Amino acid sequence: MATDSFDYVIVGAGAAGSVLAARLTEEPGTTVCVLEAGPPDRNPWIHIPAGFIKTLVDPSCTWQFKTEPTANTGGRRISTTQGRTLGGSSSVNGMVYNRGQPDDLNNWAQRGNRGWGYADVLPYYRRTERRVGFGGEGRGREGSIPVTDMDWIHPVSEAFIAGCVGLGIPRNPDYNSGDQAGVGYFQRAILRGRRVSAARAFLKPALSRPNVEVRTDARAAAILFEGKRAVGVRYLRQRGGPAQEVRARREVVLCSGTVNTARLLQVSGVGPAALLGKLGVPVVHELRGVGENFRDHYASRIVMRAKPGVQTLNQLSRGVRLGAQVARWGVGRPSILATAPSHVHVFWKSFEGLDAPDLQCVFTPGSYAEGKVYVLDDYPGVTAGAWQHRPESTGWVRARSADVWDDPEIQPNYLSDPNDRRVHLGGMRLLRRMLSTPELGAFLEAETLPGPAAQSDDELLDYAFRNGSTTYHLIGTARMGPATDPTAVVDDRLLVHGMEGLRVVDASIMPSMPSANTYATTLMIAEKASDMIRGRPAQEAAQAA
Repeated sequence: MATDSFDYVIVGAGAAGSVLAARLTEEPGTTVCVLEAGPPDRNPWIHIPAGFIKTLVDPSCTWQFKTEPTANTGGRRISTTQGRTLGGSSSVNGMVYNRGQPDDLNNWAQRGNRGWGYADVLPYYRRTERRVGFGGEGRGREGSIPVTDMDWIHPVSEAFIAGCVGLGIPRNPDYNSGDQAGVGYFQRAILRGRRVSAARAFLKPALSRPNVEVRTDARAAAILFEGKRAVGVRYLRQRGGPAQEVRARREVVLCSGTVNTARLLQVSGVGPAALLGKLGVPVVHELRGVGENFRDHYASRIVMRAKPGVQTLNQLSRGVRLGAQVARWGVGRPSILATAPSHVHVFWKSFEGLDAPDLQCVFTPGSYAEGKVYVLDDYPGVTAGAWQHRPESTGWVRARSADVWDDPEIQPNYLSDPNDRRVHLGGMRLLRRMLSTPELGAFLEAETLPGPAAQSDDELLDYAFRNGSTTYHLIGTARMGPATDPTAVVDDRLLVHGMEGLRVVDASIMPSMPSANTYATTLMIAEKASDMIRGRPAQEAAQAA
């Protein structure tokens, strides 16, 4: 389209941006421009599920962000990579589909966010997904994201599940039903051996319409304001290059993700006045919560060596065996190329007596080298990890300068809350119990990480500090809450407090961490936002789902 003026300008073509672009342009008279900082999703590794091991370390399609070091990370800066291509993180993530627990959303509503209880948002979860397999009335069957079951089953995974059942953890056939507790195989956004990103599911079909335009390699540099009203976005194609502008007649919608949404607001003059002063950015509107309330899941893992003769992903991903797996994938048969990085889930309790699970544990029939990003050991092994569902440790995201090519300061303050450390320890001890069952005894011979020498709380915490890592579940920097909350950034319609024509639709609006991977909830947020923008009543969402 020749015009540089649209009804809506969406910043970011990730999970939320892809959904919004598709939904808003269902109205033929509505025009939308989507700005994406990264390139088109032509990288072939994006579409092969196992390709995440390549894309996560590839700066051509990811933001290679790192956290600030603390004593609780052993002085390390931790890579917290986010997607930077069409589909955003849905093009590079672990593909797990996990809604969490109903009370996650009920808690949002209890904080004063009307219309965000579980019953309110369930139609939007259902509307995004096309569940292929077992599921009750709460599952969607006609949505754009296919949600399939694991089809590559390893005998060690079966033994792990059987061992968990022996410990009293029930087998759960559908953890997305509203009853999360139990053990089983993950559901994932993979269909016929290929990743189905939000771009592939929502954005690509929408591009056949004449009322949507996507501009890639367009890094948003500032929101344009007239008074307190957002009227457009300034963006750059390259550092130091000429600025270009696109205007929004109705709204600017930020879908840039938890890090970039906070940074863009700050460099545009919306945020804590003290920070804006340091950046040399004139204050358009002071909102002290912008960039605060930042949370992430912090995971620790235990690795065990398999007995001689046991084949795990370590051997299957090399040489002739890998060739056989590639051949299987090529003809559409179950293969290690079409699996998510985590195979088995356990949602359980860090300590007896809790009413609901406060931990997510994962298991993979493969062992990863210490300190490496998804690099398999040269010996056969297995890996189990655990993290706390709802961490209380909070941090911040703060721009370092007004130059959007400078990475912001990212500080999650992992394990700074005493209760987070207690739950984390409970999770590590639960992992050891699950890896020491008689059912696994036929397959495993020794723990290699952290190793049998680590037994006390202090020793296990020291290991967690030195070896734990992100799960890439970043939330909270533009937190949703009522105007009476001085740290809230958006209201329950996701409009920025005190501003006009400016909305945030991504994981940054989450007021608290869901007991889940964040992808499914981000899709839900975007579906609900699309109805709010279009003025559709909630009952229409229920009918559409």
